[in-house]
Amino acid sequence: MITRIARNVTKHSYARIAKPILFRQKPDTVHEGLIKTARALQRIPLLRSAPGLWQYQHPMLRQTVLGIEFNNPVGLAAGFDKNFDMISLMKRVGFGYMTGGSVTALPCDGNPKPWFYRLPNSKSLVVHAGLPNPGVQRVVRTILQYPAKVFDDFPLVVSVAKTNSRETKGDDGAIEDYCASLKLLEEGQACQIYEINISCPNTYGGEPFTTPARLELLLARVDDLALSRPIVLKMPIDLGWSEFEALAAVAVRHASIKGLTIGNLLKDRSKAQLSDELSSDVKGGLSGRVTRDLSTELIRATYRRFGDRFVIIGVGGVASAEDAYEKVCAGATLVELITAMIFEGPQVVGDINSGLVHLLRADGHASIADAVGSRVDAQ
Repeated sequence: MITRIARNVTKHSYARIAKPILFRQKPDTVHEGLIKTARALQRIPLLRSAPGLWQYQHPMLRQTVLGIEFNNPVGLAAGFDKNFDMISLMKRVGFGYMTGGSVTALPCDGNPKPWFYRLPNSKSLVVHAGLPNPGVQRVVRTILQYPAKVFDDFPLVVSVAKTNSRETKGDDGAIEDYCASLKLLEEGQACQIYEINISCPNTYGGEPFTTPARLELLLARVDDLALSRPIVLKMPIDLGWSEFEALAAVAVRHASIKGLTIGNLLKDRSKAQLSDELSSDVKGGLSGRVTRDLSTELIRATYRRFGDRFVIIGVGGVASAEDAYEKVCAGATLVELITAMIFEGPQVVGDINSGLVHLLRADGHASIADAVGSRVDAQ
C-alpha cells in the first residue's frame, strides 16, 4: 500500500513539477547532475539501507535465469549508468537487475558533446555518446567497492564493447580488445553476466561483427577464454530478419553464448515513425518508443526460430506493463529500459512490475516464466 501511494505521488509530481524543470535543461546536463547526486546519496548510510519506496516485488515475478535468481524481470539497460556510479540507487528504484556500460579495454572520452537529444512527442532520445568510460580496470575497481550484499538479490550485467579508437578498427585488434576486457572482468569476478555489445552504432569503424563471418571470428576467440560467467550478445535491430537470423545462427554454434539482448539503438531513421522534427545535423541512434515494435518482432521471430536455445532480453520502447508483457509473451525472459524512466519518472519500474502481475493473473499464468513465448505466433 505504501509503495503504491509513493509511486502515485511520484508519478504526478514528476509529470507536473520535476519533468518540466528537467526538460528545460539540456539532457547532458541532467544526466551529469543525476550521476553526481547518486554518488552523494549512496555515501549516506541511512539512505543506503532504507527500503525503496517505489519498489514492487511479488513471488510471481521471481525466476531463475542462467542459474541466477531474479526478483523481477525489469532491468536497467546499458547506456544509462555507463561507469557503474548508481548501482545501489538503481536497486532501490526497483529494478530486478541492471546492465552497466558499455565498457572498453582502454579509457575513452566518447564523442564530442552533446551526447543526448530529446524527442518529447516521440518519447525517444537520440544518443551519440560513443562509449565514454574510464576503462575496464577502473570499472572493476568501482564495482568491487560496493558492499557484496548489494548483489545478493540484484544481478549485475557488464556490457563490453571495443574501444572507440583507430587502433581497434581492424578485426584482430578489435577481437583482442574485447577479450582483454572480458579477461579483466573474469579475474575480478565483478558481475554475474557478461554482455558483448557487437552493435554500438556510434563508434570508430562502425559495427564490424554484425556480419556472420566476422562474428564467428570473435566468438571463436571468446570460446577460447573459457569464461565462468554466461554471455549474452547485444544485437542490432536495424537488420532485416534474414540478416539477423544469420547472426543468431552463428551464436547457436557457440555454447558460451547463452542469450541475446534484442536490441540496440535504431540507426535507420527511415524505420522510425517520429512525431518530432529531427535534423540530420543531430547525430546518433534512436531509443524509446520508436524502437518498440521492431525489437518485439525480432524477439518473436528469434523465439519462433530458435526456441529456448537463447535467453532473450527484450529492450526497446518498454514504457508500461503492457509493453513489457508483449515482449515476454513474444519470447523475452527479461526486459530492460532507460528512456521510459526519463519521460515517465523513476516510479515507472514499480508500476510495470505491478502491472505485470495483473496481466499474468488475467491470462491464468502462475509466474512470469510461464508467460515467456506464450504468444509467439501472434502477429
